[in-house]
Amino acid sequence: MKAARTFYRFYVSSMNTRPWQTTIISTGVLVGAGDVIAQQAVERKGLKHDVLRTVKMTGMGLCIIGPGLRTWYIILEKLVKGAGKTVALKKMLLDQTVWAPSFLAMFLSAVSVLNGKSKDEIIMKFQNEYIDMMKVNYMIWPAVQLLNFYFVPMQHRVVVVNFVALFWNTYLAFVSHRH
Repeated sequence: MKAARTFYRFYVSSMNTRPWQTTIISTGVLVGAGDVIAQQAVERKGLKHDVLRTVKMTGMGLCIIGPGLRTWYIILEKLVKGAGKTVALKKMLLDQTVWAPSFLAMFLSAVSVLNGKSKDEIIMKFQNEYIDMMKVNYMIWPAVQLLNFYFVPMQHRVVVVNFVALFWNTYLAFVSHRH
């Protein structure tokens, strides 16, 4: 428990002093960890773990998702100023109507491109998975984000999102790679 508290203090300190780098690195690590969990705990691959897949997922976290998430939070703060229940609700609604749908579309497309899928395969994957992914998204993220935007200061919101995202990333990795 002491190690966890020490790590948390380090993480919060890093978020305060180096928010971009901390967001990007932690997001990359957690997207990669989500893929490892998906392959080992859900798909039960064992020694047949697809390391290249984990590297690609980690790279997406580092190069696309982390910077995108940080940028989105900054934009959201500028679009909806203030605090309180109404502000939290407005941020959550924007998050779930602008960020979530576009993020999931980008995610599915990027995974398919990274896996060398053809245009037709990408379209088919999108048609087969997108609506179900959005449904699961709406079962999880509106409540998380409402609480996050209401109770958590801006500089610490990524901590909350990254914790929940470990489970979410496991789901995304599994769904985006199933055949």
